[in-house]
Amino acid sequence: MKMAPDFHWDTLARNTATRLKRGASHANGKVVAAENIAALLHAVIESGDRVCVEGNNQKHADFLAMALSKMDANLVHDLHIIQSNLALASHLDVFERGVASRLDFCYSGDQGVRLARLIKAGKINVGAIHTYLELYGRYFMDLTPRVSLIAAQSADANGNLYTGPNTEDTPAVAEGTAFKNGIIIAQVNEIVDKVPRVDVPGDWVSYVVQAPKPHYIEPIFTRDPAQITETQILMAMMVIKGLYAPYGVTRLNHGIGFDTAAIELILPTYAESLGLRGKICNYMTVNPCPTLIPAIESGFVKGIHCAGSELGMEEYVRARPDVFFNGPDGSMRSNRVFCQIAGHYSDLFIGSTLQVDTQGNSSTATLNRITGFGGAPNFGSESRARRHVSYPWLKAGQESAEATGATMPRGRKLVVQMVESFREKMSPTFTEKLDAWQLMEDLSLDLPPVMIYGDDVTQIVTEEGIAHLHKCSNPQEREQAVRGVAGFTAVGMKRDQRAVDNLRDRGVIQRPEDIGVDVSLATRDLLAAKSMKDLVRWSGNLYQPPNRFRNW
Repeated sequence: MKMAPDFHWDTLARNTATRLKRGASHANGKVVAAENIAALLHAVIESGDRVCVEGNNQKHADFLAMALSKMDANLVHDLHIIQSNLALASHLDVFERGVASRLDFCYSGDQGVRLARLIKAGKINVGAIHTYLELYGRYFMDLTPRVSLIAAQSADANGNLYTGPNTEDTPAVAEGTAFKNGIIIAQVNEIVDKVPRVDVPGDWVSYVVQAPKPHYIEPIFTRDPAQITETQILMAMMVIKGLYAPYGVTRLNHGIGFDTAAIELILPTYAESLGLRGKICNYMTVNPCPTLIPAIESGFVKGIHCAGSELGMEEYVRARPDVFFNGPDGSMRSNRVFCQIAGHYSDLFIGSTLQVDTQGNSSTATLNRITGFGGAPNFGSESRARRHVSYPWLKAGQESAEATGATMPRGRKLVVQMVESFREKMSPTFTEKLDAWQLMEDLSLDLPPVMIYGDDVTQIVTEEGIAHLHKCSNPQEREQAVRGVAGFTAVGMKRDQRAVDNLRDRGVIQRPEDIGVDVSLATRDLLAAKSMKDLVRWSGNLYQPPNRFRNW
């Protein structure tokens, strides 16, 4: 059946033209004065619109998010918000004030407690908690933004945008919106005659507004070495001696946290003493964490691609163009999509989590605190479409096949969860059943919000040892392997000691002494940098920590 003769194929373009016409009276060409932003938003946003608010780990369109949250709910309501990260109060104010009602997101961080409360109060209807890549993918499928509010460092009068070192999500948001006749409004720190490089072409951008103050940037990846514990150092030693060295891991992704920071800070000391420089940790997908500085300066890390930048690292990154991906203007070019893809096809992911069950399933979504997942599920999943080979990938695949009896030769990505058996306030990390199951019921989800599925996990590292889950031949062995490294938690206390001893005899479970790790060496003396000031010295004074990390 053919469409009716009066059917239009350009309704989106016609509607956008109408909106832009309404908005024209509030702008001077593409440039909008900050005091006119409320009038502009009311002119171009319509009830029921799907609105993307750019905001991720570092960069946030905070001025525009605040203006959106203050819209008159009698005029504009039932917006569908799609955004990577809920980090600011305004990100939830928009729901509390009745301007928006539906949400699709990836990560909520510090807003997790309030998010849970608003969901229970019926203020927010959650579509799904996504990984970054699947949310970006849906921008080009069924969640294409009608209006996007983005952030950049600078713009010219034609709307060309320069994102500086924090490009992050901007290309994915902008392309998904612009090429489906959507409207893009960019807040910038400054309007200039000529931008240093064009990161988003002006003909994609509808409006630019110079915010009253620079957009909010959170130094989320900075970890003070002074807070790294001897337990974390012991686990870091086991990772280097028991995983990185035997598998020869040269391409990897580090999660954030003090656990992986400890690994980075003992590369120049412990790994150097093992003769591993040049043999492990050569290429990484991770943000420019300051704790990587000693490993870079020592010649361990040769290349890093970043999803975003890190406050205070700008000049250090600029001075190390052979290590980082920098633009012709000298500043770093980050890109979350490409970083996620690079990490997905690397040989190893290592990160931490809040809860692990007896099959190795893990989640950071716990009762009363819905933090979401961010990039961990994509980084920490088996890359089954991978075809290129490497030694660690082949070795892990062979070990897995030997355990399961698989006959088709293929490799396997190493996915490592590094956790202490108890986390803050003596809350056990290991549990018989994830809170995700209860959240599924509370949020009326079709699936429990699991961050990394147990069958993707190859190893769990705790202070008690390493459990090589991919070497287990059945779920019963897998359960005992998890219990065998769960320490004095209730899960750990329920271990079958005979089964655990058998797994240790087979090398499925390894204690520190089994891999030659001397526990007495696990002290802070092993850290290449013991304080923020030490990191500054390692950088040759190029790293400039934010004030909150300075005590001098």
